[in-house]
Amino acid sequence: MTRDDTLAGVSSRIIDTDRLETHLLESGGQSESTEIDGTVVFLHGNVSSSRFFEDLVANLPARYRAIAPDLRGYGDSERKPVDATNGLGDFAGDLQALLADLEPDPPLTLVGWSNGGGVAMRYTIDNPDAVDSLVLINPLSPYGFGGTKDLEGTPCFDDYAGSGGGLGNDEFVAGLADRDRSEGGESSPRKVLRTYYVNPTHEFDAEREESYLTGMLDTATGDENYPGDATPSENWPGVAPGDTGVNNAISPKYCSLESITEIDPDRKPPITWIRGASDQIVSNESLFDAGTLGEMGAMPEWPGEDVFPPQPMVDQTRAVLESYADAGGEFEEVVFANTGHTPHLEVPGEFLDRLETVLEG
Repeated sequence: MTRDDTLAGVSSRIIDTDRLETHLLESGGQSESTEIDGTVVFLHGNVSSSRFFEDLVANLPARYRAIAPDLRGYGDSERKPVDATNGLGDFAGDLQALLADLEPDPPLTLVGWSNGGGVAMRYTIDNPDAVDSLVLINPLSPYGFGGTKDLEGTPCFDDYAGSGGGLGNDEFVAGLADRDRSEGGESSPRKVLRTYYVNPTHEFDAEREESYLTGMLDTATGDENYPGDATPSENWPGVAPGDTGVNNAISPKYCSLESITEIDPDRKPPITWIRGASDQIVSNESLFDAGTLGEMGAMPEWPGEDVFPPQPMVDQTRAVLESYADAGGEFEEVVFANTGHTPHLEVPGEFLDRLETVLEG
């Protein structure tokens, strides 16, 4: 299904590859009279879709071809199951098939937000010659989401308890499944959008908020997609990752992206790491992390900081990127003050300026 409500200058279409029917938004590079300076691929995060990048796709200079796909199980793309045992491999494989079909004009820049940052890293690990620059927006840690306790990504428990599909909020998942657009409930999709996706002081334009909310509600729910299945555990908090669904795919049991440091120095793309200083989702004290919630008293019987501390997500990312630089790559960390999990929506002008700086090399 293509969209007929896109912003001016943005088109919508479906590409049917041998892996997935992928819906995407695109702009630029569609006129024979326009000289193309490169392609930018925007990869959205968990419980979202290409709608969260539509404003950027609309405003990127026409000399760049912009492509924003809906990942597997999100937006208007096909609802295929996610094999968590391959980490983010299903998403990276889908992207590889899509780009093979689209034949993007070089140089290629990947812009990955949150889980999409993980997909961008995985794609780069698998296809280092294909990526010319990498922009990571509030990316999940290279060691995955939840259940690790130091800069090396050491698991809190051998079975990775405290991460994966069993940590999903039932009320939130039900709201997605019911396509709840109400303003009630602390875990309603709209409340989560307003409170956690952005700095809570940020207010959306009403029309754009409805589009972003639709992007959240267009998430396939269940054991095979979001949040995924779970396995009982004798370790706190009683659940360990299953083997299907996106939250298991980003569990440290299966998600291991630190090998990005091992790419040959001549093939390492420069990395720009952009994050909001007040991000509540990916941070050293994430409000979606069992360790943080246990420390706060929001999850009972927490075994203590020595056993299950809050995951140092930001510090883990910085440590891996410093190792990336030590191994012949380069990275820059850019922090926007008073900004949450979506700098590209909260400070769009500043973000676009920074992105154009990256594209201009």
